[in-house]
Amino acid sequence: MMTRTTGILADRAIAALFENGRLASEKELDHDQVQPASLDLRLGSKAFRVRASFMPGPNSRVADKLDRLKLHVIDLSEGAVLETGCVYIVPLMETLDLPADMSASANPKSSTGRLDIFTRVIADYAQEFDKIPAGYSGPLYLEISPRTFPIVVRRGSRLSQIRFRTGNALLNEPELLQLHEAETLVASQQPNVSGGGIALSIDLAGDKDGLIGYRGKHHTAVVDVDKKAQHDVFDFWEPLYSRGRNELILDPDEFYILVSREAVHVPPLYAAEMTPYDPLVGEFRVHYAGFFDPGFGHADAGGRGSRAVLEVRSHEVPFILEDGQIVGRLVYEHMLQQPDALYGLGLGSNYQAQGLKLSKHFRFG
Repeated sequence: MMTRTTGILADRAIAALFENGRLASEKELDHDQVQPASLDLRLGSKAFRVRASFMPGPNSRVADKLDRLKLHVIDLSEGAVLETGCVYIVPLMETLDLPADMSASANPKSSTGRLDIFTRVIADYAQEFDKIPAGYSGPLYLEISPRTFPIVVRRGSRLSQIRFRTGNALLNEPELLQLHEAETLVASQQPNVSGGGIALSIDLAGDKDGLIGYRGKHHTAVVDVDKKAQHDVFDFWEPLYSRGRNELILDPDEFYILVSREAVHVPPLYAAEMTPYDPLVGEFRVHYAGFFDPGFGHADAGGRGSRAVLEVRSHEVPFILEDGQIVGRLVYEHMLQQPDALYGLGLGSNYQAQGLKLSKHFRFG
């Protein structure tokens, strides 16, 4: 089998970046920090509350802009509350010294998106959020803005993840169709492939009880991002039911957890990402946390029937979603090699074989 020269780095290659000094951290890696096709990034010990989000631009380091824009500094060593509607910048523990042919991109972790925490990674001299150019050497920062719930974070909390790639690894549309025919990427009789991605639609028919999703409550208690099954669902979420209409009006001020109609499959030699929003299908944003690891929904990794949980916000106007409406697209990329551990296999992955599911922080009763 021919070795690929372009693609996304798998777990073993990510670990090797640490061993050869291309990735460094101020403390030893957590045992589960390296995922099949990404690395979780950890918060450092300080958060800077800033007046507004900003882009460093080609002539500035983040630290220089922080000196001008910070309002105050928050110590995260013992944990601290980050309030909704505020913008914080946190230096991350991990720093990069990428080879000239290697770039990276970041995304919120699934649990981060499901809590409606808006996060973006920023690098020095950056002109785009969440994009790290090839050959970058320097620190990383995370912009954090909780939208629905105030949160507790601390040094070492993991809200974002980063992928490393060499060259262009994206599958084009003919390749995507070919892979779908061989592997069934989305459980659809007639896949809609355009714009370089394969479409996902919304399930508003609901489960056997008619449950279609959840709407986030306002003025709640804080959510501790590091604690599982800590909070009662009904203190934070209002369940939504179809009532036979199979439609939902999105209010611009609300946050919704919904689910895709189709099961999603990411074969072991590929990784997928959901495009954050497509203005051609409506004025709403879907799925902040866009990475799907190799093995997501893969039958041999216990994932048959895994659907995509969708974090949905309308933009400027109320918008009616109807059952089966296209809400986003998945783009697929080649892996450089198959990961040692697929998503769901012995990793304690929280969302394998999922249907409609809130983040791991909540429990019923």
